Amino acid sequence: MTSTDGPEAVALEEMPVPEPGPGEVRVKLAAASINHRELFITRGMYPGMKLPATLGCDGAGTVDALGEGVSDATLGAEVVLYPGRNWGPDRDAPAADFGLLGMPFSGTIADYIVVPAENLAPKPAHMTFEEAGAMPLTGLTAWRALMFKGKLKAGDTLLISGVGGGVATFGLAFAVALGANVYVTAESQDVIDRAVSMGAKGGLLYTDPEWRRQVGKLTGGIDVVLDGAPSPSFANYVRAIKPGARIVIYGSTAGNEITFNATDIFLKSASIVGTQVGDPQDFRDMLAFVDAHKIKPVIERSFPLAQAKEALLHLQDKHSFGKIVVTM
Repeated sequence: MTSTDGPEAVALEEMPVPEPGPGEVRVKLAAASINHRELFITRGMYPGMKLPATLGCDGAGTVDALGEGVSDATLGAEVVLYPGRNWGPDRDAPAADFGLLGMPFSGTIADYIVVPAENLAPKPAHMTFEEAGAMPLTGLTAWRALMFKGKLKAGDTLLISGVGGGVATFGLAFAVALGANVYVTAESQDVIDRAVSMGAKGGLLYTDPEWRRQVGKLTGGIDVVLDGAPSPSFANYVRAIKPGARIVIYGSTAGNEITFNATDIFLKSASIVGTQVGDPQDFRDMLAFVDAHKIKPVIERSFPLAQAKEALLHLQDKHSFGKIVVTM
């Protein structure tokens, strides 16, 4: 992309094939995916933007070339990419120079990408390239939110607020595989039914202004909340949390301000926890869990690279449930 006029202005361009430097590898990409992050970038909603830019932080493909000093990667190996760089040594939060592929670093919606060798992980054998390419950012975000930040356990009751997007659908799959009791809110009964087919116990329409009166009765009390749009939803579920509950917030797609009573939190010794992406250890842990439980992402639709702009517009205007994939 060369402007911030929205997804309509995104275009394909011919670029030189990148060469790996010391400690780097080149990956011939087979699939990537589209996230809301890419939409925000096309609108200029990202700090320190530098254009032109190649979008995309999710990718899977084969190792195509090795830079000097790389000994732990094999030509032709099928890999999935850790979507960030420079997390740093602190597991609780990233370093100041942490960034994601696709902005500020070169992205994955392309034929090739060069990344540090440590960004590579083996592609799960039970996944296609399209499935693996749909996983990194949203899967990692959901994993860290639930397991590292939310401390979700088997038997816990989880509320996923606004199921349908990538993080929420991965969170649903992870929590069901773990043995949690999962409930969801959604914009339509069809989306709730999709979530139930994946193992959710039930759901509520967040379009119903009275859903706050039903959430406690439906769930029996909430141990963990996964919420990417807390502005309109927080006040509706907070009264239903259990003592010691963890409310994990991973986004603000419906606005930045949250209004609540302090007593709803401190009288229940509850925590409101922020989270973003995940570190390399989270990525390894997630991949091990995915492999053990043979989890696959929900793919709503796949587009060829030549239709990457159409993929962005689909996410903007027509997305309902699961991931949007771009194949090379």
